[in-house]
Amino acid sequence: MIAHRAAAGAAMLGLMLVSSLALLAGCERKTETKAVQARPVRTITAAKSGAGERVVLTGQISAENEASLAFRIGGRIIERMVDVGARVEPDQVLARLDPQNELNALRSAKAALSAAEGKLVEASNTFDRQKTLLPQGFTTQVLFDQAQQALRTAQSNVDNAQAQLHIAQDRVSYTTLKASVAGSITARTAEAGEVVQAGQAVFQVARQDGRDAVFDVPAQVIRSAPPDAKITVSLTDDPAVTAMGRVRQVDPQADPITRTFRVRVGLIDPPPAMFLGATVRGRMDLESTPSISVPASALTRISGQPAVWLVDPNAMTVSLHNVAVERFDPGTVVISQGLDGGEIVVTAGVQALHPGQKVRLLGASPP
Repeated sequence: MIAHRAAAGAAMLGLMLVSSLALLAGCERKTETKAVQARPVRTITAAKSGAGERVVLTGQISAENEASLAFRIGGRIIERMVDVGARVEPDQVLARLDPQNELNALRSAKAALSAAEGKLVEASNTFDRQKTLLPQGFTTQVLFDQAQQALRTAQSNVDNAQAQLHIAQDRVSYTTLKASVAGSITARTAEAGEVVQAGQAVFQVARQDGRDAVFDVPAQVIRSAPPDAKITVSLTDDPAVTAMGRVRQVDPQADPITRTFRVRVGLIDPPPAMFLGATVRGRMDLESTPSISVPASALTRISGQPAVWLVDPNAMTVSLHNVAVERFDPGTVVISQGLDGGEIVVTAGVQALHPGQKVRLLGASPP
């Protein structure tokens, strides 16, 4: 009897233990299921910013107008009078070619002109005689016509010889390279003793009537720049030296390597300290437009359109919302439409979410 009661008690104790273990296992499974449903996510609160973005780029001072100076004929340079940095004035001699060949051609042209002029005198005398004899009947019309034609030919030969003489004189003058504008020599590409071709640049002259700040600008900055933007230019080694400028020229084609566009900013009354070649910084404030910036990791797509995941703070569930992207900045995305500000935007773990999924904000206590 006692043994039977002991066995029954042991069986009841085992049954209670199994029930407790089953209850604990069920709680664990419920907790695990609940944990899977409430996925932790990292978020930010969207906020509109009305302040315009400032863009700062580095460039250099260049002449507004530059001229390449070259000989109009080829030859060997025998003398160079100026160097880089020299100031030049119009008609100042910069370099000379060996003029021997051109001087020989000039002497030949002068001799040809003298010969043609002698033939012209002879033809003119013959014509005058024929002209006198024809009315008297001492010559024929044929001889008169031949004399007249010979006079015209001799006159044409003189005109041609004079033209050849002018060409020879011009070629002699072309052996001297003169400055065509007032400015400073910024580059030299040939030395005395070198043989240069016609039109080959020998000097680069920067005119003194203007200064440009030259920058290599990304395409997205050009698209975002306001019309008639004002640029503040300052020296990198002395920021106190500044000048205002406006965009004067934008290259129509991007550089094939850097994919940036060369932009020339015309400076207004630049200070003397802004020498040619000086390194400068250009600052420009972009237009102030209401926009919201979110991390690039928050952006996803729905039906081929940009979208972000938003958290409902009451139900703690997520949903997709389409947005319009204004531009992509390094690490961030500027949203122009789709967000009003104050929304909770998921910034990490967007690939593992689905609409209506329960989430838990990182840093918040688990429910």
